[in-house]
Amino acid sequence: MAYNPMAAYGTNKVTTATPAELTLMLYEGAIKFCNIAQMAIEKNDYEKAHINIQKARNIIVELQSTLNFDYPVAKDFDVLYTFIFDKLVAANVQKDAAILDEVLVELREIRDIWKQIMKTTKDPRF
Repeated sequence: MAYNPMAAYGTNKVTTATPAELTLMLYEGAIKFCNIAQMAIEKNDYEKAHINIQKARNIIVELQSTLNFDYPVAKDFDVLYTFIFDKLVAANVQKDAAILDEVLVELREIRDIWKQIMKTTKDPRF
């Protein structure tokens, strides 16, 4: 098997990331997959749209499953992730790019807030 430097870089990036960086990567991934699905819907490539919406849904499930309910804000995230998950299901069933627009607005807002939190926190574990 040939050495793939891009794959090695990607693996290293994930294994050395902080929990906050991993969360940011998940948000970025969900946004990427929604964008790909949106373009696929516009091209009537429903299989590609389905695959990428499923990837975005899997990320939302992962984010939701790692919530720590010892913190009250987790309940708010739980509601938000459920909303996004339901919108992704609707977008997939209806093959509706406009619904993905709604999801992308939410995901980008969460990602941008997360980036701000990462910049302002002093905790090295974050």
